Amino acid sequence: MSTPMWKRVIARILEALLAIVFLAPLVWVIICSFSPQAGSAQSDGWGINNYLTLFNYQAGLPTYLFNSIVVSLIAVVFSVVVCTLAGYSFSRFEYPGRNLGFMVTLSILMVPYASLLIPMMVWFKDIGLNDTLLGVGLVITLFQLPMSTFIMRNAFNAVPKDMEEAAMVDGCNSFQALVKILVPVVKPSMVTVGLLAFLEAWNNFMIPLYLSSSAKSTLPLAMVNMRQQTMGVIDYGATEAGVVILLIPCAILFLVLQKYYVKGFMAGAVKG
Repeated sequence: MSTPMWKRVIARILEALLAIVFLAPLVWVIICSFSPQAGSAQSDGWGINNYLTLFNYQAGLPTYLFNSIVVSLIAVVFSVVVCTLAGYSFSRFEYPGRNLGFMVTLSILMVPYASLLIPMMVWFKDIGLNDTLLGVGLVITLFQLPMSTFIMRNAFNAVPKDMEEAAMVDGCNSFQALVKILVPVVKPSMVTVGLLAFLEAWNNFMIPLYLSSSAKSTLPLAMVNMRQQTMGVIDYGATEAGVVILLIPCAILFLVLQKYYVKGFMAGAVKG
């Protein structure tokens, strides 16, 4: 039975209103980053002076972008590899403590990560990872483990075991079956895990604040440091320019990987 026309019209109107609610702040920030504002470098007429201020701030925008990219890549690679292997283990192998290990992994969600940063800062200092991009990326990976492992476990649960059993009959071991047979099937979930890790690492402020010096700042941390200018005046123009810079890669990746992102979240929704 087809949906009545008036219901479809109302649905489209609601979808349009919802899109406006989410897009309006983004459009407003983009416009304001070029518009004249008192107390900013772009105080007269429209232009890119706010972006130039951001580009030349302390170590420079290229340095902060490089730091953010490195931290994000570390978080993405470790999250995808570790959570894929963990999800495969929790889904396919029977061993003592499997369910307990899975519950302990999920229990990380219940711990406010800000409460762990100071002990981790002390520990990282002892092992030489404090004030390093690798250390920041590893901590972000740690707090990505619960949700990402849950996603990958559900993805593997949704794949029939007959596929890997057939591969093992042909001579593959468990790892070869994972790489050759299962990874192509659960690729949407792996993309979802990688995208979530990137978004968390790219936008994270708290972890770099505790574990990084100004020389190793990521772009969000540099933006917060830049906001407070002389005499307590906040440079909103440069801040809005930074928001636009942070927005661009997130928007591009989400639009490009959207179909994988949706499939990844739906994997295991029926059989999990």
